[in-house]
Amino acid sequence: MFSFFKKKKIVAHIRLNGVIGNAGKFKQGIDFAGQEEIIKKAFSLKKAKAVAITINSPGGSPVQSHLIYKFIRAQAKKNNIKVIVFAEDVAASGGYLIACAGDEIYANSSSIIGSIGVIYSSFGFTELIKKIGVERRVHTAGKNKSSLDPFQDEKKEDIDRLKSIQLDLHKDFIDVVEESRGSKLKKDGIELFSGEFWAGSKAKELGLIDELGDASQILKEKFGEDVVIKKFEKPKGWFSKKFSSSVNQVDQLATILEERSIWQRYGF
Repeated sequence: MFSFFKKKKIVAHIRLNGVIGNAGKFKQGIDFAGQEEIIKKAFSLKKAKAVAITINSPGGSPVQSHLIYKFIRAQAKKNNIKVIVFAEDVAASGGYLIACAGDEIYANSSSIIGSIGVIYSSFGFTELIKKIGVERRVHTAGKNKSSLDPFQDEKKEDIDRLKSIQLDLHKDFIDVVEESRGSKLKKDGIELFSGEFWAGSKAKELGLIDELGDASQILKEKFGEDVVIKKFEKPKGWFSKKFSSSVNQVDQLATILEERSIWQRYGF
């Protein structure tokens, strides 16, 4: 008879959407500086039963991914609170690295999950500048200062140096996944760390996620139909709202193309 007076359970909710790192002028990607206060506030919500994090990201900066991942885990430990992560369309590359901050990870059966690898992409313009009669003039102090210059022929030593850095970054990524997922990972017959990605249903089989389900469904199952979900979001700045339409069209196009190229790796 006292059920009427029973207090509702509260869950803090954070949404991380977009490319990780710098997304261009007047457009903020997911970065630590932009998310630090939001994450702090979510974890400091009094009497919260958990912090839910919804992720929709194809990745981006490995540094920003690591910073956010570590900060979430530090806050979870400090406040002794469970973290539940929900992947939407994509939680790939750095997006999946952040997802590993969850004590539990959920996704849709059609979500794209994984891409545990490191990529560097560029273009070579050496033949183009020859055809149009352009002479490239570069002066440096330090013999490796012009490494991977797209207007010069690639050098084996530059590629080897880049590969070494990529291997270090890849190992850091693998360490995070193995620490987070532990014995849940199913490594038999599949190379989980090749950079490949999978649909949510297959990711569950491989132990990259725990179960299939969306935030609303799972949180109600765990905390009751009357669970209160308190959203924590970064407000869009007045300057960004007012002047984003007047950004140089070339800059806008470059930003859109760069973002699209990252999303399109995963079919979006």
